This record gives sequence, C-alpha cells and structure tokens, in this order.
Amino acid sequence: QASQRERAALWEAGAAVRDAFFGNASEARKRAMAALELSKNREAEYGAAFALALSGDSSQAQALADDLERRFPLDTSVRFSFLPALCAHLALNHGDASQAFELLQVAVPHELGVPRSSVSGEFGALYPVYVRGEARLAAHQGAEAAAEFQKILDHRGIVVSDPVGVLAHLQLGRAFAMSGDKTRAKTAYQDFLTLWKDADPDLPILQQAKAEYATLQ
Repeated sequence: QASQRERAALWEAGAAVRDAFFGNASEARKRAMAALELSKNREAEYGAAFALALSGDSSQAQALADDLERRFPLDTSVRFSFLPALCAHLALNHGDASQAFELLQVAVPHELGVPRSSVSGEFGALYPVYVRGEARLAAHQGAEAAAEFQKILDHRGIVVSDPVGVLAHLQLGRAFAMSGDKTRAKTAYQDFLTLWKDADPDLPILQQAKAEYATLQ
C-alpha cells in the first residue's frame, strides 16, 4: 500500500508541475497539496515544491525546500538537481537573477543526468538548465538564454514527455525576440504553437504565447 501511495503521490506531483508550467496556478496548488497528503517521499515533495514555486507560492515552496535539505543532506538528486533548481526559481520569484545563477552553479556537472522524478513522475528533467534559461531571460541576456533552452531541445532523450520539452520552444522564441532575431523567434513560436495545436485553447500559457507571437508579425 505504501508503494501505491507513493506512485499516486508522484502522479499528483507531476500533474501539479504541468499545471503550474501551463499557468493553472490554483489547480497546481491543489494537486501539490494532494501529492503531499499521499506521500512525502523526496520526488513527490520536490514536485510539489517546484509546482508551488512556479505558481508564486514562495513561502510554502521554501518550507518544503528546507525540509528536503534537512531530510536528505547527502542525496545526490536533492543536492545537485532538486534544490538548485527549486531554490534558484525561488530567487527568481524575488527578482534576484544573480542569486539564481549562483545557486545553479553546483548543478552544472550533473545537469544532464536523469533524476528519479523524471523516470517515475515525468518531471524534473533538465530543470536546472531550464531555470538557468529563465534567469538569463530575467537578466535580459537573450543569446545566453537561447543557448540554455536549445540545450533542452538537443536532449530530447532525457526530456521525453516532461513539459519543459515543449516549453523550451516558447522560451527559445522569447530569447530570440529579446536578442532582436525576429526570424528565429517566429520559427520557435511556430514550433511551439504547432506542437500545441490540439491543446486546450484556454490554457494561460498558450494564450500568452499567441499574444506574444502576434506582436512579432
């Protein structure tokens, strides 16, 4: 029964992360809490925390990050993937891109690894890379941001069905637009919109992408 609960928790955590990435913040929070009620194993707790960080619930996400650090001080995934990505995103929530870069440094040698959450819950693949890309965008470093998101697109075998796989196209479009490369920006947006042509049209991230793409025309 414990393993069943853990599997269910991972599924909920993965769903929370997807909802958060897609802009459904209230649904993401609900699912994150549901995951934590089922199990507080490291992957489920990380997924819930990351979803909460993405949804802007920084205080709750920070409490979970502190708990992960306390419970798993020597765990490789926690130290070199989960916490760097999570804490860097929390730094971005507070408008501190330089702190985010600093927190992500420790992840560099490990960032192309496949964390357990990615295998069991379909989330967590290349998140340090993705968050570094977000930090580059926040610091108005378009070319450097593009390089990070391209890294995700170049490693589809690691990403598989993780939401960052499709979102990297959108972020690449934003990075190229920031760099003034309108042609490549339009291509990246088109790639994203093509991949999501059958997606729910009410998804906030899709509406946002369409609005941004329209300004490039």
